[in-house]
Amino acid sequence: MPIIGGLSDAYGRRKVMLISLFALGLDYIIMGLAPTITILYIGRLISGATGATYSTANAFIADITPPEKRAQNFGMIGAAFGIGFILGPAVGGLLGDFGTRVPFFAAAAISLINVIYGYYFLPETLEKAKRRPFSWARANAFGTLKSVLALPQMGGFLFVMFLFSFAHFAYPSALAFFTKEAFKWGPSEVGWSLAFFGIASAFVQGYLIRIAIPKLGMIKCAIIGTVMNGAAFIGLSFATSGFIGYLWLMPAALGGLAGPAIQNLMSIRVAENAQGELQAANGALGGIAMMISPLLMTWLFYRYAGADKQIYFPGAPFLLAGSLVFIALLAFIWAVRHVPVITQKPK
Repeated sequence: MPIIGGLSDAYGRRKVMLISLFALGLDYIIMGLAPTITILYIGRLISGATGATYSTANAFIADITPPEKRAQNFGMIGAAFGIGFILGPAVGGLLGDFGTRVPFFAAAAISLINVIYGYYFLPETLEKAKRRPFSWARANAFGTLKSVLALPQMGGFLFVMFLFSFAHFAYPSALAFFTKEAFKWGPSEVGWSLAFFGIASAFVQGYLIRIAIPKLGMIKCAIIGTVMNGAAFIGLSFATSGFIGYLWLMPAALGGLAGPAIQNLMSIRVAENAQGELQAANGALGGIAMMISPLLMTWLFYRYAGADKQIYFPGAPFLLAGSLVFIALLAFIWAVRHVPVITQKPK
């Protein structure tokens, strides 16, 4: 993400996005043809690198959207991910009945069709006058974070986003284990719950946020979303039935108000030619959280689930996640009061 974000600040969003999508399509073909698991793993590495366009997509949104409306459009990105979260596994599962390699070729086709669409309809949004030279010193997780942290007290916001990401990965890493242990759910029940969560999240980020931001403002939406997120994690950790679990998924979806609003509040504190770098810093922290959080969350489940445990509490991963979210809330309140809006270009 830092490399792609830096390249998009230097050469424009459109070119970087199209090249990444083209490489992603070719890589899916390689994975579909992979004769060994080693080649498949290499393909997964390449797909992770070429698929790291989230930072560029958010920078694109920041380029074309007035500051006061960025949160709504950041929410649309989240809604698109939510819809993909529902449709992707479902379509992949259906296509898998025709062969285990078929879903890879379908993903390749979608990526390459996206390249064709983007070539004709995706405009360039970063003017040449606003671009800056690419620097390898900044195009890595630590260099990017160092550059963004050089902005006045931006570390507070980045800390908030890191805690958000860390807590979020409790869902993909521990939800299936937790619901099987606490609710006696099987794979289909877990799948339906994830679909429900995806639909609710898409509604919140794609529609509700467009009503909430103008009426409540970004700061209130960020606080409400954060509180809902934390409450949902903690409530889910103590849930004793599937029905109660579903009830807590609704405030979890309302937590989708927070991320786009905080991203907006961050983006208006960074110069136009540093939007890619800012989004890359967020992505880099998200990647670090993605590496550490699942290990900790699954260890917590292992430590406190099972009839032989001295302290039986299978919801421990979600209790930790909720606690981290409320710590993030305190950090956000501090950051939004102390970090000024930045308009000048960084040195």
